[in-house]
Amino acid sequence: MNVHVVTPKAPRRRRVLPRVPRVRRGRMIAALAVLVTLLMLLHGWVPDRGVHLGSLVETFLPWTAVAIVALLAAALLRRSRVALVAVLLPAVTWAGVHGGTFLDRSAEGRADLTVVTHNVDDANPDPAGTARALAASGAQLIALEELTQPALREYEQTLAGSHPYHAVAGTVGLWSTYPLRDTAAVQLVSWRSALRTTADTPEGPLTVYVAHLPSVRIRLGSGFTTDHRNEAAGRLAAELDSAPAGRTLLVGDFNGTTDDRALEPVTGRFRSAQEAAGAGFGFSWPARFPVARIDQILVRELTVVSAWTLPATASDHLPVAASLRR
Repeated sequence: MNVHVVTPKAPRRRRVLPRVPRVRRGRMIAALAVLVTLLMLLHGWVPDRGVHLGSLVETFLPWTAVAIVALLAAALLRRSRVALVAVLLPAVTWAGVHGGTFLDRSAEGRADLTVVTHNVDDANPDPAGTARALAASGAQLIALEELTQPALREYEQTLAGSHPYHAVAGTVGLWSTYPLRDTAAVQLVSWRSALRTTADTPEGPLTVYVAHLPSVRIRLGSGFTTDHRNEAAGRLAAELDSAPAGRTLLVGDFNGTTDDRALEPVTGRFRSAQEAAGAGFGFSWPARFPVARIDQILVRELTVVSAWTLPATASDHLPVAASLRR
């Protein structure tokens, strides 16, 4: 008889990884939370030379909320109390900076004037439909940017019945229910002009500027290319130095937000209708999923009653509107 003796193997010892303290687990998340907070509070210190990082950050400043949500999710996954507490810092800061945007800021009382501005898109397949939608808003002043010669005729024909007065300079124009006078083109860069005119409203003369600043691009290597836009903004600011005193409107596609420091020479002279009496951020571009308000209605010596965006047209921008009174 053969007898086999089986010797039991010694059980393998499990490798026990060192336990990371919860405090250490949240350090990176906490550091990022502080960084996001500093970015919101001190964005003016971000350098704007070369790749124009400062302008890029300021254009999308409200979207720091996405970073805060991501940090919160990471803190919950790591189960780190330190990280959760740290994320409160940017969350409270964001609420303090942007929270008032969602409050009802409309003014009491009746408006005297409604204005709409819209980059109609030079590739707009339905100019007549776009014109009808804008006229249906009831606005007395309709400013259009990115006009082309073929489409201009359709806008003129469609708006002639409701807005019998209009002025055009290059690719921008203004249609009005009130008479327009003293119209002049303002050269911004070699291929783009702004428009200055005076509307004789029942409440008195109103100076109106319609502008379309050059586009910006985000490219690897060159960053946020804003040189042409900034040059045009400087020339527009120089024109505003000689602008007549009194009630003034400045509207159009600025290819930048009112937070962008590069536009301060222009925007700093006016009050934003959206910031004064709009609901939410009023993002206007791109139309399918707006991420920034680059279409502006700016006022001087006027009270903003309300401001809003209109439904999408065949353009890649949303129209923006404001009701005003003297």
